[in-house]
Amino acid sequence: MNFLESVQMAGKTLLANKLRSALTMLGIVIGNASVIAMIGIGEGGQRYIAKELESLGPNVLFVIPGNQETERISRDTPKTLVLEDATAIATQVPTIADVTAELNSRQVVTVSNKNTDVNIIGTTPSFLTVRDFTTDKGRFFSEVDMKRSNQVVVLGSKLAQRLFANSNPVGQQLRINNTSFRVIGVLVSKGSNLGVDYDDAALIPVITMANRIVGRTSPYGLELTYIVASAKNANSVDAAVFQITNLLRQRHKIIGEDDFTIRTQKDALQTVGQITGALTIMLAAIAGISLFVGGIGIMNIMLVSVTERTQEIGLRKAIGATEQDILLQFMIEAVIVSAIGGLLGTAVGVSGIMIVASLTPLDAGISPVAITTAVGVSGAIGLFFGVVPARRAAKLDPIVALRSA
Repeated sequence: MNFLESVQMAGKTLLANKLRSALTMLGIVIGNASVIAMIGIGEGGQRYIAKELESLGPNVLFVIPGNQETERISRDTPKTLVLEDATAIATQVPTIADVTAELNSRQVVTVSNKNTDVNIIGTTPSFLTVRDFTTDKGRFFSEVDMKRSNQVVVLGSKLAQRLFANSNPVGQQLRINNTSFRVIGVLVSKGSNLGVDYDDAALIPVITMANRIVGRTSPYGLELTYIVASAKNANSVDAAVFQITNLLRQRHKIIGEDDFTIRTQKDALQTVGQITGALTIMLAAIAGISLFVGGIGIMNIMLVSVTERTQEIGLRKAIGATEQDILLQFMIEAVIVSAIGGLLGTAVGVSGIMIVASLTPLDAGISPVAITTAVGVSGAIGLFFGVVPARRAAKLDPIVALRSA
């Protein structure tokens, strides 16, 4: 028998047992679909997070209180950054274009006797420039508002809708922690950023935040949650990190380890890439187990097939079929089952990725490498697990096979 005849006979044998062949393929289908979908969704998660980080701007730096050691041993954020640090960075670091500061706290906001738990962000007028926000209605608070500790508030778009429905909130009053504030503006919707949903937050002058809402607890000045600075250009980021580090070490009189951490978009992208990459590999490995299970299913069914077709094998060998002919036919059957299962699994996996991409914000994509690898591995699994039953069939003695049938 030539190769083409072996393929034709293998196809006829599989079609003669459609249900068994379909069930044998099922493990490979599930395995391929899982691997392709997990890799596609994992890569989509990486792209989504990278897009979120890029929305901060390539030149943004975050100065955060504490260091890795304090984060490891304590859940409480140390109060090592103050507003004067932000002012010093803005005036003494030549590679910095602008600086803003943030002091965050969750407080109860009251409008018309309706209480809502809201993220209150005390910040500076340069927030719009550094964080790339714009106002949709009204205005943002000014330096005068901050110096006078005016009780004014700017709402995120989602919060404005939640508190005032379809009416214009500008000029209306609300209470934050039982302190009256006047709404002077509403931000343009921008969505969540690094876990902070500014669309559902209220922004007030940072000095007002300290004086009226949370109080001052640091003896060194008005403590901050973090400082955000924007470098003049992408090439200035490393120099800005160096200069800010030296400035804060001098201001804080640090001899040993820093009491602050500076993080850039590049650092965040690398960290996120490592985490999501590891998760993607882990998910793909878990999904790959089903491919292995599918291969065992192929071997099991092929062994059953050898037992059922003992008479056929004995008859074929009696009329001249060689061990190579029998071996080739059974291996071709195993490869056909795994290859078709791989193609069907690819279709299911790609469909799953498209559904996820359409229903979620994840930019899930179809990875040609994942598809090629999954289909190739499924074919190799069929070949590998088909060897044992194929060799068993090829080694059958024709006389014994015909007598035991």
